[in-house]
Amino acid sequence: MDFNQDFFTLFQLPRRFALDRAALDAAYRRIQGEVHPDRFAASPEAERRLALQWATRANEAHQTLRQPLARARYLLALAGVDTAEDTNTAMPAEFLMLQMEWREALEDASTSAAVDALEDEVMQARKAGLARCEALIDHQGDYPAAAQQVRALMFIARFADDIDRRREQLGQ
Repeated sequence: MDFNQDFFTLFQLPRRFALDRAALDAAYRRIQGEVHPDRFAASPEAERRLALQWATRANEAHQTLRQPLARARYLLALAGVDTAEDTNTAMPAEFLMLQMEWREALEDASTSAAVDALEDEVMQARKAGLARCEALIDHQGDYPAAAQQVRALMFIARFADDIDRRREQLGQ
């Protein structure tokens, strides 16, 4: 194994956003079976250290690839595209309007039913955003548009946390 290989190559998976989760998990278990530090407990220090590094790398790769947003960011980084989430806040006007509507709806939500309805809407938007990411990355190769979609999905993820906090405020 080459320590400099990308996460997809490590797990012998195609470099795509659409990912077979079962294949990812099976590849992770296979790699962990090969490099788990317990297998090297009686080995020299250098081999134990290398096994620990490989196990750590496999864990990092698995965590990154199993989460769609992290996987999208990783694929964009491999393509040399920075999502610029800290510096680029430009978003389409319709998405900005949607954000404002969601914020107002969250502030106005005073019942669990209202919070649940908003959460359903946000999760549908997340699902649609992930589908757009797949199309942009895997089918169109439009990485700048995919980076913008990732920024939108990051807002949606943060907003989902705000929904959870609102639910706690309501004592649910």
